[in-house]
Amino acid sequence: MRVVVTGGAGFLGSHLCERLLAEGREVVCLDNLITGATDNIAHLREPKFLFIHHDVTNYIYVEGRVDYVLHFASPASPIDYLELPIQTLKVGSLGTHKALGLAKAKGASFLLASTSETYGDPLVNPQPEDYWGNVNPIGPRGVYDEAKRFAEAMTMAYHRYHGVDTRIVRIFNTYGPRMRAHDGRVVPAFINQALHDEPITVFGDGQQTRSFCYVSDLIEGIYRLMLSGETDPTNIGNPAEMTVLEFAQKVIELTGSKSDLVHKGLPVDDPKVRRPDITKAKRVLGWEPRVPLEEGLSKTIEYFRARL
Repeated sequence: MRVVVTGGAGFLGSHLCERLLAEGREVVCLDNLITGATDNIAHLREPKFLFIHHDVTNYIYVEGRVDYVLHFASPASPIDYLELPIQTLKVGSLGTHKALGLAKAKGASFLLASTSETYGDPLVNPQPEDYWGNVNPIGPRGVYDEAKRFAEAMTMAYHRYHGVDTRIVRIFNTYGPRMRAHDGRVVPAFINQALHDEPITVFGDGQQTRSFCYVSDLIEGIYRLMLSGETDPTNIGNPAEMTVLEFAQKVIELTGSKSDLVHKGLPVDDPKVRRPDITKAKRVLGWEPRVPLEEGLSKTIEYFRARL
């Protein structure tokens, strides 16, 4: 099996490439390194691994057979998509179009990395796949939310009109080694502040909730979805919900930090709740997360501690 992974040098993409290689697959990694890094894939070696520096909003050419196209290219953190709004919209629209075009031309199956952000600031908790969401299309977060919603629509259009074999995974908050220290997401932000004994920044009163899935659990769910026949969107994430304030206190406990908490105003359209309904993933894929929060956080903390 030969698999193309767009965004393969990013946090999730690199873990996915690693898993595919471990399963004996050949992997072609495409990345323009706008948020990815070659350090994430430096340990992956030919002959079964090939890295191509490429912006997937442009025409994609890959020589030879392709069995799967996994589209993971996109800025994915609030800092990234607020600093790169046009690039975020382009990779969700043009990039998805080009990646689907490659799958169609090669007769390959296609998997889109979508996001829980398609649910916006949800009015339903937990969020099932049949919930249409509560998204502000013109807010600052809209560039990411709507790029992914468009990407889902494009994927389903190629499935229905061109008969492309497609999958859509809606990824909820995921953490683990290879996250960027300053990408603005709550896990690396809190860990880095704690390791430096700096005040930990909690937005609002900290009562907004999140759920955190360790990266190996997420990749297992994605791999099972890739091999399944499920074409409609599927949530992959950890349904264990906690407040941001509770999470900050857990990070302080596990790092042994002297950090205090400081509160700042909530960002625009910041979701108040975020928790996946994984009933479908359990039923269709036989999947649910296995790694406890303390175990996953400890591994992630050690990763960042080693890079101080």
